[in-house]
Amino acid sequence: MIKVVAKGVYLEGKADEAIALYDEMVKETRNEQGCIAYNLFRDKDNKDILTMIEEWESVETLEAHKNSEHFTRIIPMIARLRKSAELNVYELIY
Repeated sequence: MIKVVAKGVYLEGKADEAIALYDEMVKETRNEQGCIAYNLFRDKDNKDILTMIEEWESVETLEAHKNSEHFTRIIPMIARLRKSAELNVYELIY
């Protein structure tokens, strides 16, 4: 199993715009082969921080996701709303 933690700090007042874009992204991605979980979280103390926590069956299914039409179309729009981003990809040990 692969887990992805993608954290974004958004420009002031832009997190809600990003959430609107994520709506389609989440709906489409949850239907992808190999997607175990795909959930967007908002920081309780800083509303400008959004974090996507994903679980995938394999690296191959994650790569297919990154090449999907909705990913390649929506992620650049979301990226324009962010101040910074951090992406970590983990492999399950136990």
